[in-house]
Amino acid sequence: MRIVVCIKEVLDPDAVNAYALAGRLEIGDDDKTLTQTTIPRLMNGFDEQAIEAALRMRDAGTDATICVVSVGSDLTVPLRHAMALGADEVVAIEPPSSTGDYHTVAALLAAYIRSHGGADLVLCGRQASDDDQGVVPALIGESLGMPVVAIARDVEAAGSAEAPAVRVTRVTPDGDEIVEATCPAVVTISNELGEPRYPTMPMKMAARRVKPTDVSATDLSLDPQALEPRVVMTRQFVPTVKGDCEFISGDEPADVADRLVRRLLEDNIVRGRSPR
Repeated sequence: MRIVVCIKEVLDPDAVNAYALAGRLEIGDDDKTLTQTTIPRLMNGFDEQAIEAALRMRDAGTDATICVVSVGSDLTVPLRHAMALGADEVVAIEPPSSTGDYHTVAALLAAYIRSHGGADLVLCGRQASDDDQGVVPALIGESLGMPVVAIARDVEAAGSAEAPAVRVTRVTPDGDEIVEATCPAVVTISNELGEPRYPTMPMKMAARRVKPTDVSATDLSLDPQALEPRVVMTRQFVPTVKGDCEFISGDEPADVADRLVRRLLEDNIVRGRSPR
């Protein structure tokens, strides 16, 4: 089974949140890009769990080759991490410009999969931590004519060698849902999968010697129109973070509770009779 895992490099969300809460997150004069250069870049967390899902399938006995592919200009950090985790191959696709949107990314990923050996299973994170849109997997599935199973917490091989399939446990508001899909298929992985494994030091050292396979947009023979962005960012801004917290004190816990209830009634947050 050939498993292709699509990943994205993002700014460390914890660092971004820390800068924002401290009031130090700044947008440049172009109203689009951050001025901070010290925020580390890393692999999107959901995508790391997609790699973990592929590794677990291989650990369970599935004869699988795992290829990790990403779109970007400098992908050393995430792709090296993917190799350290246990990927068999890593691929970096150079985009035609920096103005592409998720349609551009999906077109490049789908074209690579189509022209470089195909895939029995495409795994993606459920969404990216920077924009939280989660539409690229669906667009890949549409482009390749594959069924898409979203928000999975477990993926297992099913079917037979002649008719491969996957059994997917989905997370829904009403509980888990188990579905089967014939391969090839696209599956998005959620954080309910659990913590991904941590690479060992020998694997980290070995990953430093591996160079990704570089692919350019021109190598994929795509129609330039397919790479034109359909959504263009016009402005990005940091919302004002405002905290307004009031502490209610009292001599006894019952006094604090009475004062809290009175305040909620006065502010019309709850309705009822005032405590005695």
